[in-house]
Amino acid sequence: MKEYRYIEVRNLVKNYESEHMSVNAVNHVNFYVDKGEFIGIMGASGSGKTTLLNILSTIDTMSDGQIFYDGADISRMNEDERSDFRQKNLGFVFQDYNLLDTLSIEENIMLPMALCGKNKSEIENRVKSISETLNICDILDKFPYEVSGGQKQRAACARALINHPKLILADEPTGALDSKSSSMLLNTFQIMNKELSATILMVTHDVFSACYCDRILFLSDGRICAELERGNINKRDYLDRILTLQSTIGDEIGNWR
Repeated sequence: MKEYRYIEVRNLVKNYESEHMSVNAVNHVNFYVDKGEFIGIMGASGSGKTTLLNILSTIDTMSDGQIFYDGADISRMNEDERSDFRQKNLGFVFQDYNLLDTLSIEENIMLPMALCGKNKSEIENRVKSISETLNICDILDKFPYEVSGGQKQRAACARALINHPKLILADEPTGALDSKSSSMLLNTFQIMNKELSATILMVTHDVFSACYCDRILFLSDGRICAELERGNINKRDYLDRILTLQSTIGDEIGNWR
């Protein structure tokens, strides 16, 4: 049997066509994510980060190439199949939380499992376990508008984890948080990754956030132009290496947003 990576992106292309122009937003991108890795994607505004994330999340379609999740080729799926795959296999953490204000924190966390038809006992046990790990048991009965931004993001993390997804996709998750809440969220991501074995792909412009990743892919003009692996170095040295690599890549990646 042929061995495969947990997640593998092969020769991915995304073109946007109009009557007067063609934009190559993602240009023959290849990379892999092994199970349990925490990967960061960085790049200047317009480098293709958001487009790449949208394709990986099955929200957008590719123009060419293949994406495999644990051997399943999503490029061969129709829209209904992609929707079902997304619901059962992917978890999302967004900058604006995407929690429903009409539901309690607990109900928001339960929602993905409920939509998949899981039984009440299994849902309650998993919510309890994840809430204890992420230290949000004391806010489960509150509504999103009653808790802080950092607490909302930890609730969003719990919701992302609840179905044991193949991949958690995080889009600028610290963008709306202050420095203290950002640090708490990134520590939460580490717990998710190291203690709960979550595989995470995070798009970020923030160098401090990137320091939490095992490996960073740098995008420019729709291509992966560099890659940096942390290895065993400390966070301070890793930060310095990220900054140095940014400066050598060019002026475009110097203007982060």
